Amino acid sequence: QVQLVESGGGSVQAGGSLRLSCVGFGVTSCMYDMSWYRQAPGKAREFVSRINSDGTTMYSDSVKGRFTISQDNAKNTVYLQMNSLKFEDTAMYYCHLPRCPRYRGQGTQVTVSS
Repeated sequence: QVQLVESGGGSVQAGGSLRLSCVGFGVTSCMYDMSWYRQAPGKAREFVSRINSDGTTMYSDSVKGRFTISQDNAKNTVYLQMNSLKFEDTAMYYCHLPRCPRYRGQGTQVTVSS
């Protein structure tokens, strides 16, 4: 059993920054690779970023250069530093475990005002 708890969302003006966190509880091997997805109202879920156990990272083109993903393996935590936020970044952000995809957290809302 795995539980994911996201936090750090909020309301900011365009150009601002937020740092999201996701803590995983449970099967440690599920958390070797961790990723972030987001979903805006009326839109499909969108991949944002991923970090693998070897430290390699991936970003969607829409956030590349503005967002940075990092991981604290000792704490089973993944972070998403979001800078230069845009209105179109507004969405519910979810933590995702590629190795154990059936688990999902409650998400954290990010709202960017233009």
